[in-house]
Amino acid sequence: MDKALIGGRQVAAASGLTFDVINPATNQELAKVTACGAVEVDLAVRNARQAFEQGPWARLAPGERKKVLLRLAELMLANREELALLDSLSMGKPVMDAWNIDVPGAAHVFAWYAESLDKLYDQVAPTGRDVLATITRVPLGVIAAVVPWNFPLDMAAWKVAPALAAGNSVVLKPAEQSPFSALRLAELALEAGVPAGVFNVVPGLGEGAGRALGLHMDVDALAFTGSTEVGKYFMQYSAQSNLKQVWLECGGKSPNLIFEDCQDLDLAAEKAAFGIFFNQGEVCSANSRLLVQRSIHDEFVERLTAKARQWLPGNPLDPASKSGAIVDPRQTESVMGYIRQARESGATLVCGGRQLTFDGSSNFIEPTLFTGVTADMQLAREEVFGPVLAISVFDTEDQAIAMANDHIYGLAASLWSDDLNRAHRVAGRLNAGTVSVNTVDALDVTVPFGGGKQSGFGRDLSLHAFDKYTQLKTTWFQLR
Repeated sequence: MDKALIGGRQVAAASGLTFDVINPATNQELAKVTACGAVEVDLAVRNARQAFEQGPWARLAPGERKKVLLRLAELMLANREELALLDSLSMGKPVMDAWNIDVPGAAHVFAWYAESLDKLYDQVAPTGRDVLATITRVPLGVIAAVVPWNFPLDMAAWKVAPALAAGNSVVLKPAEQSPFSALRLAELALEAGVPAGVFNVVPGLGEGAGRALGLHMDVDALAFTGSTEVGKYFMQYSAQSNLKQVWLECGGKSPNLIFEDCQDLDLAAEKAAFGIFFNQGEVCSANSRLLVQRSIHDEFVERLTAKARQWLPGNPLDPASKSGAIVDPRQTESVMGYIRQARESGATLVCGGRQLTFDGSSNFIEPTLFTGVTADMQLAREEVFGPVLAISVFDTEDQAIAMANDHIYGLAASLWSDDLNRAHRVAGRLNAGTVSVNTVDALDVTVPFGGGKQSGFGRDLSLHAFDKYTQLKTTWFQLR
């Protein structure tokens, strides 16, 4: 049985409850994992608070924390195969994606925040000569992080790395579908020299561990990536408890606009396929709405259909597989429900649409394209979180922008045009946290990631992430 890691020790739930983690590619049980509840969450928060108030971590010089976090990044790379396998087995992504992208990406995030620590400066306010007023950033204390199953290690790194770098203690709740890499990360953190109690992991179900973290009176801030529905719960929990800061990165339905002056339609088609089929479409910022100008619509759909066939799913452990399994039968059925509903509502199925079975598991779905999708259709309005693309047609630039912005989400957007003026005009008018021009879903640790509207308002990555895990402190010295 895999147990929680609290205060540097493995801890089983006082209730004795566990949950099963299932390999979606085979439907075979991988392990029974401790199902933490309010008792274990309270223990983790108390350990985190004690480590913050009495331990050395928050008081270490930035350069000392830097050394420890750099060592953790090295250990992650040294255990690259294990970490990649843990995520692939638990949530179904191709193991080579985890090995090539997720693990080195997560390690780089830890290294980047470590390297930033001795390069950050505070401020001195402009005052009279008899006053010195400093503005410093200080850690908040105990940070709760609740992360999803689609990128288990990456999402943990995005939250944990800047929170630890700033000097906080962290209690991390991984998704119940994919707890293994988070637990292993906490073990590696101890090995790297992060003091016991500074980084704790409480696996469990949302209504148990997640709710308990949201309502806890001694959590100073909670960072969440997941569905908009659950994000709203955490806002309520904050109001019902201690008004803890809540930072949300929620759902998305990102548009990808293809204008007729795009000169490389083949590249645009290749990237459009990547933007919806990578990670089985289980990406919050997936480019799941494709808006194509009428004059190139048919040609572009033809090119895109050819690209889509390159994303057929297969065994996640086969290095040749570009796509893997959907995370579980419930999510698979949800995606298939969207496919059925799209056909019933009058959209045209261009390719895909079928559920496939490998190795006794039916959690595989073909890359699927629908044309003729109108704004009122469910496929255009709701986040599918699967390999299903809604394709619509537009005539004018203004119409394209209006269609793109007509949504409850505002996470990401892409546009393709070789007219420099149009690229700037459209990018400026799209309501999205990140606009990618002549590429899709651009991402790097150096730039903030997050959105607006019901996609939430938090920002991960970049130096701006420190805003979530620190507070400004003014110290006023009246000189005599």
